[in-house]
Amino acid sequence: MLTALSSAIEARDPYTRGHSLRVAALAEGVARWLGWPESRLEALRIGGALHDIGKLSVSASILSKPGPLTAAELATIRTHPAAGALLIEPIDSVRPALPYVLHHHERWDGDGYPHELRGNAIPVEARVLAVADAFDAMTSDRPYRQALSQPDALVEVERCAGGQFDPELAHAFLTVWSDGFRLTLPMAVSL
Repeated sequence: MLTALSSAIEARDPYTRGHSLRVAALAEGVARWLGWPESRLEALRIGGALHDIGKLSVSASILSKPGPLTAAELATIRTHPAAGALLIEPIDSVRPALPYVLHHHERWDGDGYPHELRGNAIPVEARVLAVADAFDAMTSDRPYRQALSQPDALVEVERCAGGQFDPELAHAFLTVWSDGFRLTLPMAVSL
């Protein structure tokens, strides 16, 4: 079921092919370093795979638009976490993924969405996923911009610690990466 749902998301937004699996793997590396138990890692894998499922409710023309989004288009994109949570909430087997799906675009400084949560009010699951999601997005080509190199994206993670990202989890991500963590999945990365 997870593979089918991830495939449905990617079919609507081909620029993100493999994104959900890479995000889940990156986040799992950090969570393992943090000592999360296997039961929590399983919920993370589900959450990573489904975090963008709400994009199924967003027009493909918006998802693949090759330039800046209008204010209305950006508002539509920003509905995807809540839309995704509504899609998975009734399904018992994936309910542990709710914090990942609903809160992965919240920001440490409170400027995120959908609820403008701040700091520790954001579930830790979403805070871990947010760093992994942003890193993969930065290192992937998108219709509106070229990918950053991995070193440039790592600098950006460091720069955004304490603003966009939980500073402790951003540093955990950087530590895991500097300790040699690499994805075994194919990455859409500029080297």
